[in-house]
Order: sequence, then structure tokens, then C-alpha cells
Amino acid sequence: MNGLFSGAAARAALRSAHACLEELMASVGTGGLDAATQSPGLLATVDQHAAGIRDSLSSDVRPLTAVILAAYAEGVRDAAFRHGWRPPVGPIDWAENDWVLNRLLAVCSLTRTLP
Repeated sequence: MNGLFSGAAARAALRSAHACLEELMASVGTGGLDAATQSPGLLATVDQHAAGIRDSLSSDVRPLTAVILAAYAEGVRDAAFRHGWRPPVGPIDWAENDWVLNRLLAVCSLTRTLP
């Protein structure tokens, strides 16, 4: 094995990250990012969350990657579940100010910027 990950393990981590982000985009991102284009307030909220994510992940030091964003999103969801948060059943009402959904939507927004 070479370094922390073998080539196979790194490829598996990348596939898993892409699957996680695709699932997040399907469940939150597509509708939420469309809603944000229609709502300046939601768009501003998503931009603020995206800035917070970039700051917390030190993206000025190392570039954001699918693996980093997927791990971050999983951490947000895990922490939210531990504190009693549950995802909405049915369509998401983006007019509600749900911190967790807004944070996950910001991850989707950042995902769109990945090469």
C-alpha cells in the first residue's frame, strides 16, 4: 500500500463521495437551488452557508473536493439526527428557515463548483 490510501481505496472513496453528493443533489439540491434562483433571501442564505463551509474546511489552504464535501455533508446530517432533526416528509418548503437544509443546500451549491 502506498501512503494512506491505496489507489483502489482512493477510487472507492471517490465513488462513494460522488454517490453521496448525487443523492444529496437529488433530495435537496435540485429543488432547493431552483428555489434559490427565485428567492433572493434564500440565495443569500445559501451563499452565507457556503462561505461558512469554505471557512470551516479551510478551502483557502486546500481545494474543495468531492470527498471533503461528502464527508462534511454526512457530518452535518449525522449531528442533526443526533440532535433530533428529521428531514421533511414530502416536498421541502424552502420558505421555512431550516438551518440543516440550508447548510446541505450550500454543500450542493459548492458541489456545482467542483471540476
